Amino acid sequence: MREPISSYPRVRVQGDGRQMISQAGAVLLLETVRKTGLDQAISAALAPWRKPRAVHDPGRILLDVALAVALGGDCL
Repeated sequence: MREPISSYPRVRVQGDGRQMISQAGAVLLLETVRKTGLDQAISAALAPWRKPRAVHDPGRILLDVALAVALGGDCL
């Protein structure tokens, strides 16, 4: 059995003016997903459709697509 890991790496934001994040809304969306447990819930809900030898988590794929669309992506 695989050990559960966070769906996304931690993002650190500094407000000192040295670095800028072009898509700062992504941080808010990812933290909201992480804090509410939505990433784990979607992964659990889609688990019955996951093939035994699948490498990628369907929940993570769905959240990646949703994040890309929310940030204005037009090519998937």
